[in-house]
Amino acid sequence: MNDANVNRAAQSFAPLTASAVLVNPVGLHARPSVKLTQLAKGFTAKIEIALAAEGPWTDAKSPVKVMRVKAPQGATLHFRVSGPDGEAALAAMLALVHDGFGEA
Repeated sequence: MNDANVNRAAQSFAPLTASAVLVNPVGLHARPSVKLTQLAKGFTAKIEIALAAEGPWTDAKSPVKVMRVKAPQGATLHFRVSGPDGEAALAAMLALVHDGFGEA
């Protein structure tokens, strides 16, 4: 795809943002990080996470990068998603966090 097509594709999907509070006892550490990245990889959308609404943003599809976030229980995890399945991806990410990654 040439640069013009890439720019057009990126512009057609405005970024969606939302946040959720980490309720699971260990926060965003190894096991929850892997669950989050596995879920994120199931979508074509670009999915990023941050501990602040202004960033810095981390690629949610990279297990190593997500583990480096090390957010504790009670921290707010911000999501920024863009792509053709962005709405579904954002809903799935929020549901995973609200569910405590199946650990709460």
